[in-house]
Amino acid sequence: MPVENGVTDEGLVEQLAGGDREAFRLLFERFQPILFRAALYRTRDADRAHDLVQETFLRIWQHRSSLRAGHKFLPYAFRVCDNLFRDTVRRRKVRERLDTEIPPPAPSGHHDPEGVLDVRLLEDRISTIINEDLPAKCRNVFRLSRFEGKSNREIAGLLGLSVKTVENQITRALGILRKRLRGYL
Repeated sequence: MPVENGVTDEGLVEQLAGGDREAFRLLFERFQPILFRAALYRTRDADRAHDLVQETFLRIWQHRSSLRAGHKFLPYAFRVCDNLFRDTVRRRKVRERLDTEIPPPAPSGHHDPEGVLDVRLLEDRISTIINEDLPAKCRNVFRLSRFEGKSNREIAGLLGLSVKTVENQITRALGILRKRLRGYL
């Protein structure tokens, strides 16, 4: 309960709760060095310690209305500082875990206009081959297999064909596509 200019810490806390900027300044001047040493001990980095103390006092100012008369300032400030330190450690651990679990983004074709055009031309060519060059039964089997993700057994049941016929039709469709796309592949 240090007294400076006749004002105790508890008195300054009460004034701070009422929004007194001068009380806040006096509390900052009194306790910033103590909090800095504690933060430096925890972080082992002077810049991080300064940031942590700044954030602590900012939080205290933002939540000043929740302070009560007779409230001890230093234990409260230590608790705020400690909670902020734990939050930063937790966030850093989450970031590190995500960095190892999530692969970096691969460059997509969207950044290469020529590549995007090539893909679109290939898609159009495949669509044309499927719609114009494949016989009807072959086309239906191929669409169900490749675009709707149906198994050979499901396709056979839907179209009333044997599984072997479905396999033959898919093989036939792939052969036609391979032949017609030789210039693209």
